[in-house]
This record gives sequence, C-alpha cells and structure tokens, in this order.
Amino acid sequence: MSYSDIREYQVEGMTCHHCVEAVRKEVSAVKGVEVASVNLDLGLLTVAGEGFSDEAVRAAVAEAGYTVAA
Repeated sequence: MSYSDIREYQVEGMTCHHCVEAVRKEVSAVKGVEVASVNLDLGLLTVAGEGFSDEAVRAAVAEAGYTVAA
C-alpha cells in the first residue's frame, strides 16, 4: 500500500519491548495515521498515513511517556 505521507521521529527514553508497544499503540490512534512502526535499537518511530500532524504525533509519544527529540 502507498501512503501520501511518511515521516520519521527520533524517540528518547525507550528501553524495552513494552516501550515500543506503548508508543506504537498511542501513535496508531492519531487521526490520519495508518501505520506506526518503532525500531527500538535506533529509537526511531516511522509513521505513515495522510493528514496527521507532527504535533499530534509528539503528543501521542508524550502520552506514552516518552519524548520526540528536537
């Protein structure tokens, strides 16, 4: 499937599989997000979809207890 918008975010503070699932779950609930994938080793969140905002993704990451690097 092809998405109109794919963005990557560096997430700080993740240390385990639980962290990955918490971030993935919160970000997946953001309006416009179709796919949220997390690479724990790189601390990288990849988000794909259409019409989502950086602010909404950052807020979802914060809700999970982590921060997006500036």
